[in-house]
Amino acid sequence: MTNTLELNRTRLRVEVIIVLGLSLGASAVYSIVSIIARLTAPIPLSEQSATLNASQSPREWLDFTYQFLAIFFDLFGVALVLYLLWLPGRSAFRRIGFDFTQPGKDLLSGLSLLLVIGIPGLALYLAGRALGFTVAVVPAPLDTFWWTIPILIFSALRSALTEELIVVGYLFTRLKELGWSKWTIILSSATLRGSYHLYQGIGPFFGNVAMGVVFGWFYTRWGRTMPLVIAHWIIDIVSFVGYPLALLWWPDLLAPAPPPTPSPTPSPTN
Repeated sequence: MTNTLELNRTRLRVEVIIVLGLSLGASAVYSIVSIIARLTAPIPLSEQSATLNASQSPREWLDFTYQFLAIFFDLFGVALVLYLLWLPGRSAFRRIGFDFTQPGKDLLSGLSLLLVIGIPGLALYLAGRALGFTVAVVPAPLDTFWWTIPILIFSALRSALTEELIVVGYLFTRLKELGWSKWTIILSSATLRGSYHLYQGIGPFFGNVAMGVVFGWFYTRWGRTMPLVIAHWIIDIVSFVGYPLALLWWPDLLAPAPPPTPSPTPSPTN
């Protein structure tokens, strides 16, 4: 029995490493390399830029195709963890609270998280830009086509599903099965969340660590990822779609430095 239990734990550890290596763990490694490159560059961090949802081709139909396919195939990481969490007679969706059994409560909880995280997060980003330890993040293209906003909304959903279902729903489940304590899980997950945002600068790292702690704590109380997904999706929709308007309001803080420095970090890290 002891050998079987240890074998199962070993398999779970290997599984977690593989999942993270195929998804946000890889993004974290790229981000760490990116921030080292940025900090050692001759250009100050405040004068560098990171572009999200950048155009993939000068040809409109090809740009749409590349962006749609990138988002679509990223969602297979989400499908993988749901498959791994599936057990006979136990829905993976139900295990992590990603279902529609509590729509009203989930929506209210998500909106509450939005107020707790969204406004302080924006303030921290603006403060980081003002103090010079956050790069100019360009979350959306300024030139738009008829499909730009739908693609940005789809990209925001990709980020919300990938981060909350993998870094919270899946990782919390597996680490708990491995015997980790509640706060060790919360802090580890939060640190991972901050790490794959390091390409944006030091400020976003700490901001996302704080977001991870708050989201993780509420997940341990609610046992549901749906409110987290709702809050994250809305935050990213506002960031992506509202960027041109925000640029008009705070041009000195939000305008990208010419020429922009593209981030090598693979999506999704929004």
